[in-house]
Amino acid sequence: MILFAVIDIIGNIPVIIKLKEKSGKIEAFKASFVALIIMLVFLFAGEGLLGILGVNVKAFAVAGSLILFALAFEMIFGIELFRDDAASYKVVSIVPLAFPLIAGAGTMTTLISLTVDYSVLNIAIAVVLNIIIVYIVLRLTRKIENLLGEGGIAILKKVFGIILLAIAVKLFADNAKELFTFGGVNG
Repeated sequence: MILFAVIDIIGNIPVIIKLKEKSGKIEAFKASFVALIIMLVFLFAGEGLLGILGVNVKAFAVAGSLILFALAFEMIFGIELFRDDAASYKVVSIVPLAFPLIAGAGTMTTLISLTVDYSVLNIAIAVVLNIIIVYIVLRLTRKIENLLGEGGIAILKKVFGIILLAIAVKLFADNAKELFTFGGVNG
């Protein structure tokens, strides 16, 4: 349930619809599979991998928050920040859908945090179950879009854009302060 709340695939439906509008289609299996691989790799080797790259979890979370902030800004103000070229259409199921929306910094930080209280096997099972739900929602995006209609989607985009913006700001604020701490003294 914790992972479901952090991934928030239901809350991301307006973002998914926006990405679908920009790219023409969302590849549900590809996005789900890539997110699954990212989450499982991060579950088993995340902290070590980031350490090898010289990136701490806090910096990773700040980077993810900036991407979420940009997406929220687009949703709220209806402006384009990401280029709309042919190459972006081919990878939209990977970036920004699989990462950072589904398997983002919040999800990865949560995976590491959960290992304190739960076994890695139980967390891996939770990841797989959540990805099944993600896949179903991605497959049903067109039906959800038809059900909501143009007006409903426009309203949801604005509302969830503000919520996504708030999540991005919180993720940034929670993690950025440690990046700007020098020798234990805030600058």
